[in-house]
Amino acid sequence: MNFNRRKFLQTTGTLVLSSAVLSGKAASFINLKHPVGVQLFTFFNVMDEDVKGTLTKVAKAGYSEIESAFSKKGGYYGLKPKEFKAMANELGLTWRSHHVLGAPFKLPAGTKMPTTPDGKPMVIPSMMNLQDNMQQLVDEAAEGGVKFLVCANTPTGTPEELKASIAVLNKTGEAATKAGLTFAYHNHDMEFKILSDGTIPYDLLLSDTDPKYVKMELDLAWAVKAGKNPVDLFKQNPGRFPLWHVKDLDASRENIMPVGSGTIDFKPIFAAAKIAGMQSFFVEHDMPKDPFESINSSIRYINKNLNV
Repeated sequence: MNFNRRKFLQTTGTLVLSSAVLSGKAASFINLKHPVGVQLFTFFNVMDEDVKGTLTKVAKAGYSEIESAFSKKGGYYGLKPKEFKAMANELGLTWRSHHVLGAPFKLPAGTKMPTTPDGKPMVIPSMMNLQDNMQQLVDEAAEGGVKFLVCANTPTGTPEELKASIAVLNKTGEAATKAGLTFAYHNHDMEFKILSDGTIPYDLLLSDTDPKYVKMELDLAWAVKAGKNPVDLFKQNPGRFPLWHVKDLDASRENIMPVGSGTIDFKPIFAAAKIAGMQSFFVEHDMPKDPFESINSSIRYINKNLNV
């Protein structure tokens, strides 16, 4: 299916991995059991119908951490932050991270609203964003007790947009730190495309945000789609990537697949987790036909091959 989160979240805003032999220190991570998380955007089309039922299936599949995202009901799937946390904890899930928008949602010029798996146009709820509602979003995340607040997307299509977005990210990072949160930025592939002035947005997102306040959540698949090697990014910016998104892609790099069923070689990436500073990773599948089948397939592969 061609629909993906990049298309959903684009606002006014192929990788060949090294086959070098892993050092003993790096390779040791593969032998250390790590909590497996899931990004709840995977369930965008079903979760609001049964929040507790969805989380119950997530826990039953073997996931222990969750990262929340956008809800058709608004807020935290129609719940207050503390209510959502209590529900997750009751099911044995740790609510680790929450996604917010960096700026008001707006479809790019000339594009149409994406369709859901049933072919109907997606209905986008009104959503707060860091540009307009930064302090409220920080306060709510702190109230919910999450460790991380993540900017899911922000305008980076022009030098002017990028400059304004970086200012918002730095401001949010400081506010989040004061509130006891760690703030991070989540990429798609668009941040790696060269702008009119010759700059690459992701380069500036790394260099012009304060590393004390702004970390990165690397979406491994979008980095791969953009022709980047995640391990190189980790080595160039050690410790800057406490969060990862883990999804797979087919050979065309256009279709999202469950982890292990596509073409991305995750083993050298996971072996570099210590270099990255990875603390949590979240399986994600944007708009799958069957999200529960997808997450079960992904965690079986991860536990057998990457996280045993």
